Amino acid sequence: MVFVSIAVARCFPAKISTQLKFYCDNSSMASVSRIIRQTAPVLVAPSRTLPWAVSSGLRRCTVASPSTLRWNGGSSRNFSHTRNWRSVAIPATTRGGSKLFKSADDAVADIPSGSVLLSSGFGLCGIASTLIAAIRRRGPDSLHSLTAVSNNAGAEGRGGLALLTENGQIDRMIMSYLGANKTLERQYLTGKIAVELCPQGTLAERIRAAGSGIPAFFTPTGGHTLVQEGAIPVRYDADGKVVEYGKPRETRVFNGRPFLMETALQGDVAILRAWKVDKAGNCVFRYTTKSFGPLMAKAAKISIVEAEHIVEVGEIDPEDVDLPGIYIDRIVQATEVSQVEILKTRAEENPKGTKVTKSDALVRRNRIARRAAKELKHGFYVNLGVGIPTLAPSFLPAGEQVWIQSENGILGMGDYPLPDKVDADIVNAGKETVTLVPGAATFDSSESFSMIRGGHVDVSILGALQVSASGDLANYMIPGKVFKGMGGAMDLVSNPDNTKIVVATEHVAKDGTSKIVQDCSLPLTGARVVSTIITDLCVFEVDREHGTLTLTEIAPGLSVDEVRSKTDATFAVAEDLKEME
Repeated sequence: MVFVSIAVARCFPAKISTQLKFYCDNSSMASVSRIIRQTAPVLVAPSRTLPWAVSSGLRRCTVASPSTLRWNGGSSRNFSHTRNWRSVAIPATTRGGSKLFKSADDAVADIPSGSVLLSSGFGLCGIASTLIAAIRRRGPDSLHSLTAVSNNAGAEGRGGLALLTENGQIDRMIMSYLGANKTLERQYLTGKIAVELCPQGTLAERIRAAGSGIPAFFTPTGGHTLVQEGAIPVRYDADGKVVEYGKPRETRVFNGRPFLMETALQGDVAILRAWKVDKAGNCVFRYTTKSFGPLMAKAAKISIVEAEHIVEVGEIDPEDVDLPGIYIDRIVQATEVSQVEILKTRAEENPKGTKVTKSDALVRRNRIARRAAKELKHGFYVNLGVGIPTLAPSFLPAGEQVWIQSENGILGMGDYPLPDKVDADIVNAGKETVTLVPGAATFDSSESFSMIRGGHVDVSILGALQVSASGDLANYMIPGKVFKGMGGAMDLVSNPDNTKIVVATEHVAKDGTSKIVQDCSLPLTGARVVSTIITDLCVFEVDREHGTLTLTEIAPGLSVDEVRSKTDATFAVAEDLKEME
């Protein structure tokens, strides 16, 4: 067991002081004791134990031993060195020559070890599978110590960067989501690979900034979380002890809101896949394959594209070009077939008279989804998290339509496809096959998260591991048990004043503990962001300013006392308490 202490002074002017402690085994996080002074209004979740709440008083960081963290006068904290990964010398490109290479092996032959590799795709959709296979063929003796930047690391044993992590060629991953890659998780927890978790929208914007010559920017995403403090472990040693943490973020206040400074993320080499490319390098992408491809091509010193179709110059109409050829240095023929990571289809409608059996679990989920649908008004632009939230549109009244936004680059997402209509290039944020409705649009991840952070989305409905009485949300990590990464969740809750945040979740966890708590004990996704909580038992409205809950609706046949017995948080009862449908 590792013990780490933080002494905090003058972080906040108020006289409220809370002792914060958390203990985890060495396979997860170092143990930490914190004393934090809080301002009013409280921007971190005050609690009896508060193991994961984060202060907003961070200013600058100094470096100390790996196991020591402390505050000096409220202005500095000691952390282990975050390794400054640096790029290496990349072979120069020559303007005017042919960009076409005979094979993927030729195109990657001169990539040096230690390179920063930007790898496009979302899940297995849009990955440069031909180029990844060629890099793997070079082997760890020839090409190793790569820093790979990608939204995720592919699918274990199937494709994507998983083929390179399993082969020992990647030393560090910068990503937003580990997913179900158990091999990578084991490598991470035993010190064989470093993992820097970065919110998905921030990752996209860091890459976009690099391609645009912008060294840094400020974002609301990740405020009052472990991202702000740099407290997410990046690297463990072989014994499971944390030896490297992330970097604390500089914070500033704009228009009364705190923002974190993030730096541009440039690569040495970008690998991407396009549907059609002409010999000048102009690229056309299909649907959600463009999520990271265009961004990464602009942010690298050398960009290599594998094309399903290579055509002559002039065969692509200028209006159809998604990525101009100025950003492409090498072109190869794609030889690997696009894969579907999670195949989801729908059946034809049940014939009349067919009886559909519903389990108790499905009944509960449908009750939540039916109530969640009432948050979606005709013409709304909405983002729906995976799981229960995706069921909500099926309960909309006839004639009402909402535009479903998916953070991997869809506005106008439809249902799962029929079995004969599956398209590997159209997937949702859960990597599942979906369809597009008439009037839909697809775009890259930077555009997608501009919609989200900018408050253009009307409602976002997410699941939760915990949600507090003050609207704090925790939904991406259970230390020692679940470590998947935050994906786009932190971005989705980054503008709660303009995008209503609704939590749709079962009232209790599988172990019987309440998900509705007075204070979150798990790492926060966002502080004071949730406005409405919908469970299978009831509906709560959250007063984010005062940090209180009000019970407004209750499931049929249930009493208020029963709700109280299964709710860790204190709450008031509305005078006009209604019954859920």
